[in-house]
Amino acid sequence: MTVSVLIVDDQAMVRAGFAAILDAQPDLTVVGQAADGAEGVALSQRLRPDVVLMDVRMPELNGLEATRLLMSPPPRVDHVPRVVILTTFDLDEYVHDALAAGASGFLLKDAAPAELINAVRVVAAGDALLAPSVTKRLLQRFAEQRPTNDEHALRLADLTDREREILVLIGQGFANPEIASELFIAEQTVKSHITRIFTKLHLRDRVQAVILAYDAGLVTPDR
Repeated sequence: MTVSVLIVDDQAMVRAGFAAILDAQPDLTVVGQAADGAEGVALSQRLRPDVVLMDVRMPELNGLEATRLLMSPPPRVDHVPRVVILTTFDLDEYVHDALAAGASGFLLKDAAPAELINAVRVVAAGDALLAPSVTKRLLQRFAEQRPTNDEHALRLADLTDREREILVLIGQGFANPEIASELFIAEQTVKSHITRIFTKLHLRDRVQAVILAYDAGLVTPDR
């Protein structure tokens, strides 16, 4: 199966470079390029790509607003792509909100070609692109600036103690095998707990679980 990709970035050289890398792979194809968020949303609705690589800072419509529109399309549109946010590590204030809006992860613009290729394949397969060390630093920065959201904390009331414990570990960047080792339980048991957590909290993927753990105060910069 070929994964179709739409690149949305206001820098023509970035778009061209990413397109050259992705088109060289037999299982990936770039179906379109857009120079701003508004054009990106329109092209996504018309071309129906599997994955959208979305820059943050763009004219007309920024990546955050474009991601929100793609994740919550109007009634006449039934296509919802997977979105990967493109950013520099001079982190924009938008990145946290873009992930919370439903993006499947983020990628640094200076990532190696292999990382870009892997990112597209990972999110196209339905997973989240979650590099624990980078993601944790990103969210810690925002956790220091934002008060704990009581509404998010109330959402956790239906979790069991074990589910809450696992959500904390997800927020700290633990992968499933690491959670299993930490809690002395089988990895399949971890997966079952995570499925229930996602269902109870209406989470799309691991990225949203990490964000909720921070926003609800389960994970803080010093933990």
